[in-house]
Amino acid sequence: MTFRPVKSTSLAKPTMEGAGVHLHRVFGFGEPEESDPFLLLDDFRNDDPALFEKGFPWHPHRGIETITYVLEGEVTHGDSLGNEGTLGAGAVQWMTAGSGIMHQEMPRGNAKGQMHGFQLWANLPSSLKMTAPRYQDIQGSDIPEVIDDDGTRAKIITGNFWGKSGPVDGIAAEPMYIDISVPPNTRKTLPVDAYANAFAYVFAGSGSFRDASTPVGVRVEKEFMGEELNIRDMTGNHTLVRFDTGDEITVTAGPDGIRFLLISGRPLQEPVAWHGPIVMNTRDELRQAMQDLRNGTFIRPAH
Repeated sequence: MTFRPVKSTSLAKPTMEGAGVHLHRVFGFGEPEESDPFLLLDDFRNDDPALFEKGFPWHPHRGIETITYVLEGEVTHGDSLGNEGTLGAGAVQWMTAGSGIMHQEMPRGNAKGQMHGFQLWANLPSSLKMTAPRYQDIQGSDIPEVIDDDGTRAKIITGNFWGKSGPVDGIAAEPMYIDISVPPNTRKTLPVDAYANAFAYVFAGSGSFRDASTPVGVRVEKEFMGEELNIRDMTGNHTLVRFDTGDEITVTAGPDGIRFLLISGRPLQEPVAWHGPIVMNTRDELRQAMQDLRNGTFIRPAH
């Protein structure tokens, strides 16, 4: 087994999307090769409905997959194909936009007005850019959870982990998407596909993803590809941790424990032409998508 060192850390940035939804952008609209096959990750959580209830009105998607994971509150959704439904706490929707849909998502808070969820965008390879759209709606009760002897909990949305498989399947990048909770002051080693890009996003508690051989409490300067990176002792809320190569990561939870998303996927290594939620391989394909929107042929008839 080869330990994956931390490549970089960064904090999610407050931003606004949709009709006025206040959220934190973990990454997105930067250099797509950094997270290939993933394009964007947003953390939307708030206790004030006025900051999210206007939601994400009708907008187009083509060439990508969007993964919505709800922790608190709910999200109602609908699209131009007639699909509609509600994602409650713990539920996941994996939407393959493929050749194109018009879509809307409207969040609602729980009884206390609280809303919390994540949306991840995954790129589609060129061979599947214009595939027929499809949905996988998964209720929270259908997502397997494994509890290890030390109390570490893993909710497996997609991929294989600790002998269990997530209910979302048939995804191009062979991703792994796990919601992990590690108890206070517990050190845990977790498997990761050696051929995948991998990152963790911490959204509760704190902990360290450094190599256990590094003394606790020491600020470490490490050289990676000619650049110095600061490896923080403890990472906490809203922190993205990108990993270098290897087939396992190690995390040591802080005094309050740590909860994070562990996500990995095999890079597509294809060119990206990107305009909002429309992601193609070439500028010509992107221009065609814009023309399709203008002339009313963006939605392809089902065969």
